[in-house]
Amino acid sequence: MSDRSCSLPDQLIDELASFLGDRLVTSGSVLGLHARDESYLAPQEPDAVAFPESTDEVSRIVAACGGAGVPVIPFGAGSSLEGHVLPVNGGISLDLTRMNRVIAVRPEDADATVEAGVTRKALAKRLSDHGLFFSVDPGADATIGGMVATGASGTNTVRYGTIRENVLALQVVMADGTVIETGSRARKSSSGYDLTRMFVGSEGTLGVITRATVRLRGLPEAISSAVCAFPTIDDAVASAVEVIQWGIPVARVELLDALQVEAVNRHSNLDYPVAPTLFFEFHGSTRGVEEHAEAAGRIAGEHRGEAFRWATDPAERQALWRARHEAYFADLALRPGARVLSTDVCVPISRLAECIRVTQEETDRASFPVPLVGHVGDGNFHLLMVIDPNDPEELAEAKRLNESLVRRALAMDGTCTGEHGVGIGKRVWMEAEHGPAVGVMRSLKQALDPQNILNPGKVLPDA
Repeated sequence: MSDRSCSLPDQLIDELASFLGDRLVTSGSVLGLHARDESYLAPQEPDAVAFPESTDEVSRIVAACGGAGVPVIPFGAGSSLEGHVLPVNGGISLDLTRMNRVIAVRPEDADATVEAGVTRKALAKRLSDHGLFFSVDPGADATIGGMVATGASGTNTVRYGTIRENVLALQVVMADGTVIETGSRARKSSSGYDLTRMFVGSEGTLGVITRATVRLRGLPEAISSAVCAFPTIDDAVASAVEVIQWGIPVARVELLDALQVEAVNRHSNLDYPVAPTLFFEFHGSTRGVEEHAEAAGRIAGEHRGEAFRWATDPAERQALWRARHEAYFADLALRPGARVLSTDVCVPISRLAECIRVTQEETDRASFPVPLVGHVGDGNFHLLMVIDPNDPEELAEAKRLNESLVRRALAMDGTCTGEHGVGIGKRVWMEAEHGPAVGVMRSLKQALDPQNILNPGKVLPDA
């Protein structure tokens, strides 16, 4: 531990240092790295950062902090977008990235058990020799623990589901340091409360996830990707919705508006037409992929879509989806020095076209760039407002656009966040979306974390 002054109790510092040694850190550079995520929110430093290397160490840290009434904020890749990892009340930032072991891969059961700090790319590399893949793919190289905690999803969700559908079991450290196991490797169970799903999306407020057993998928025989431009965003959305309604099993169907395509072209050195565009991907047998792609192409044509531009070579496909995943950074490049206030909502797909149309009528009048991207097969889309967070007028305008979008989604029986999570940014909408159910959430929080030491200030409006 460094010599920098620290407001933590001396007894707690001594207890943690006794087994963490120099893995309990208060140096300014390390605190700064744990003071922010990828959101626009102002940095807030923790009092110290702990780097555990085992579940036992996490348990001892949490128990010690509980005894001292000191907050514990789980930290993974720091790629969250709603301030999930900001230590709003100070305390210990619990960096789980050294817990990065793939404990077991079981090809015969198509599952794997990993520590919380394993990243999705590291898991993909480990699985490559087994003909398997983990289907949940948020744009960032997030940790598996962080993905579970925030209820992550991504471009593959329309076919394979969110992280919620792909987690079988968890190991969790509770607020008093107790370690519990939830779920099992069985593919179904009628045994007791579904604690695994309770922790998925809980954002570190109910327990610290230290290990996850996840479902794997077999690599398909054939994969084909295609890009299709449309004259209007209404045409693109209508095409995507009809593909889903007809039951065509697309693996991915992503929407980029014209501004987002322009940003992606610049950032990734591509040459797609600057127009509302759908990115498709099809998985299955060679014949099945051909049939599904042909059916989707016919629907796109009926909605004035151009002929599919195919990417069948693995390198071409990887470049296409890397460009989509790097949309956030492409948007930052539109306005050097700016930050992105990124927000997302999700609505029933029958309301998606209307929601996007009305939203773009508002964002077209914005004083800053507002690209739109969407996992349109799920009814989920994102606005990426490229703002100067130090300009009060721009920040206020962005917040007004965000509020208008959320109100619109809730009025359409949607949700204030499809995949970013609640964190700090969306807490204000919990009552409007969930009503009296928020009281049940408060009761759970109080029962499992009576001192409110686990990631306080997140999810619940008054946490």
